[in-house]
Order: sequence, then structure tokens, then C-alpha cells
Amino acid sequence: MTTARLIDVDELSQRVAELLHAIPGAVTMARLSEIDPYALSASDRIDYLTALDRQDGWLYALRQRAIAAVAGPQPSEGGGPLSGVDETEREDISTALRLAPATAQSRIDIARTLVNNLPNTCSALATGEISSAHATVIARETAAAIRDGAPESVIFEIEQSAIAYAEFHTPGQVANRVRNELAKFAPEEFEEITSRATSLRRVSCYNEVDGMSTVVAILPAADAQIVMNSLEAFILRQEQLEGSIKVGDTHRTTDQRRADALSAICSNFLAEISETVTPQRRPLTVNVTIDLPTLLGLAENPGQLAGYGPIPASVARELASDAKWKRFITEPQTGNLLDFGRESYEPPQHLKDFLIARDRTCRFPGCRRSALLSDLDHAESWESGGTTSPDNLGALCRRHHRLKTHDGWKIESFSDGSCTWTSPLGKQFFTPARPMHEGI
Repeated sequence: MTTARLIDVDELSQRVAELLHAIPGAVTMARLSEIDPYALSASDRIDYLTALDRQDGWLYALRQRAIAAVAGPQPSEGGGPLSGVDETEREDISTALRLAPATAQSRIDIARTLVNNLPNTCSALATGEISSAHATVIARETAAAIRDGAPESVIFEIEQSAIAYAEFHTPGQVANRVRNELAKFAPEEFEEITSRATSLRRVSCYNEVDGMSTVVAILPAADAQIVMNSLEAFILRQEQLEGSIKVGDTHRTTDQRRADALSAICSNFLAEISETVTPQRRPLTVNVTIDLPTLLGLAENPGQLAGYGPIPASVARELASDAKWKRFITEPQTGNLLDFGRESYEPPQHLKDFLIARDRTCRFPGCRRSALLSDLDHAESWESGGTTSPDNLGALCRRHHRLKTHDGWKIESFSDGSCTWTSPLGKQFFTPARPMHEGI
């Protein structure tokens, strides 16, 4: 009886392994539906789930074609992707799929963008190369450029780059990649859009039940990073520091005063504690990367705001003008960090600074916790002979540090900051290096 059971498990394992790499489609889906995941080993269950997810991409591609067929190839009114007014078509979709009208319109806009303008994304979906979430963000982020008449060759390059990037990155990271590529393609339009959006900054408070309220701050990206850094610093310092900051009145609208006041309070708070709250012996800062031609005004390439992504060249120059400088040397083709300069206003911690600058965030796949607020951990422990070197050290947030130390996860580290994680069940996940000119 035991031998027969082992044979059954082996056969199921072999079948799952085959279906994991099978071309998505009705036949593969039918074969997967015949398998009871509870009859699989723990490792095979993960492969089974991955195989089903590839089928989801195939089904999602079919659904986009069906939605586009119902709604028609073009909006009945309006001006293109993500801007159409489809009264009748929207109601057809909303009732058929039991969706709110606004949600149905969003589905229509995404389907049209994918079917009409992003054939390679649809193909990648159909073959299971990317997920439905990845395809959705590619469609959303490229829609405005498509509507504004961006050349097909540019959309093709951005689409191909996003599909390749999706292999090792989350949908949010892919969305940031697309935004970055679009900013490079049209820096003037990007600057105009950002400037127009800045005038809409505001802070609002909404009362909720049970004595709770929701505060929403809509800010320029650089100011939002100031806010988030202030919150992080407050958590670190809350038991050590108490005080108040008064903000003077300004000649702006109420919404603008609220937004600017919040930024000023947080900025002042960071300035007050910059010498005392220093994770990794460095103050919390707003970090901007900008290439030399753009800094000198000879080019208009977007800068990179750490924790956010691309910002217009003029904003990057303004932020860079009010900063203490460190030198970053990158590999010209990849943008990977090779060296971290020692020119600084205080005694350098060369290795710590290098690792924080190189990794930028926790190195666990998809984690975006700042390296400055993470632990610098030995991939191979010091006790087992691991060296204190760039090859063996990297940033891990406290949660993923514990995962590695206590929960059976293993990491193989490389000098460029990339690494390969192995789960307790033997599944491997690769985290690429983080080029300095790209968002994270």
C-alpha cells in the first residue's frame, strides 16, 4: 500500500512539472483541473499554483478580446485610451460582469489599449510570460502616451522592455519602469504634466466611524518622500524626543498652505534630529540621482528620486543644488554601482555607505524597504566563515532578515548587489542588481 502511494505521488509530481511548462490553453487548463492540490507535496503545490497563474494570463488575454469586441474598438465618444465615454457599452459590460459602471469603464479602457496598441503584451499574457496584473499596469502607464500620439516604435520599445522586466519584478516595479522610460522619451511633456499636477497639491481629513479619521496628502513626489522619511524618523525617535514646530502663514490657497505646512513640519523635524537619529550612522535624507550632463543643463534626462522613481530634470537639479555631495561611479552600460566616493562632510563608513547606495532597498524579491532603514546582513554568516565584503553583505529589512536567519530561507549574494534566494521548499527567486539610473 505504501509503495503504490509513493508511485502516485511521483506521477503527480511529474505531471505538475510537465504542466508548469506547458503552453497555456484549454487542454492544459483541463489537465490542471483534474489534479487535487491537497494530494501534492508541499513543493509541487507551489508549482501547481504557478502553473494555474500562467493559465490566468491566458484567460485574461481572451477576456480582453471579448471586452473589446463588446465595447467596440474605439470609444463612442471622447479621445482615446482611458478617456472614452461609452454609455451603452459600459452598461453592457457592467451588467454582464456584475461590475460598477466606473469599474466597467476601466475594464473597457484597459482592454482597448491592450488589444489595439499592445499586441506583444497580449502575446506574453497568452503564453503565460506575464500575469494579468503586469499587463494591466503596462496598459495603464502607456495609455496617455498612446493617446497623445507617441510613435509606435517608441511604444514597442517600452512594451518590450516592460515585458522583459516583469520576469523578476512586481507589477508596481514594472509600472515604475514604464513611467521612467516614458519620461526619457518625452522630458518636456513630462515636466509640463508634473508642473500642472503640482498646483493640485492638498491635504484633506475625512472623518470615519469609531472616532477615527483618514488624512490624505496629495503632494509633489519629493515632498511626499520628505513626509515618509519624517514618519520613519519619528518612529525611531519617538521615545527620545518631544516638541512642537510652528509654521508661519503663507500667501497661498488653503489647500496649498496645508500641503506646504506638512512638508515644512516634516522637513524641520528631520533637520532637528539629523545629527542624532542615524540608522547605519547616516541621517535620513531625500536621495536624488542625476547624470552629469543634466546637472550641468546640457541634457534634460529625468532624475531618480529614491523611493519614487523619475522626476523632471529641473526638479532634480533644484533638489541637487541643496545637498551635500557624494561621488557615485557606475558601469556605463548597466548603471550598476561600482564604487562609492569618500568625499563627504563627515568621516566615511565606506563599506556601509557603498552597500546602502548599491542596494537602495531590501534585497528580498519585491521588497521596497529602504536600505538605510534595513540591516546589513552577511549572506554567509560570519560564524561559518563569511567575509565582511561587498560580495557577502547586503541590505535586508528586519522581517526578511529574520526569514533568512530563522525560517529556512537561503541567499546567494553577488558583488553587484544581485542575489538568488532559495525557499525552504527549494524554489529559487532571483533579485537583479539595481542600476543607479533606474527606479525601484
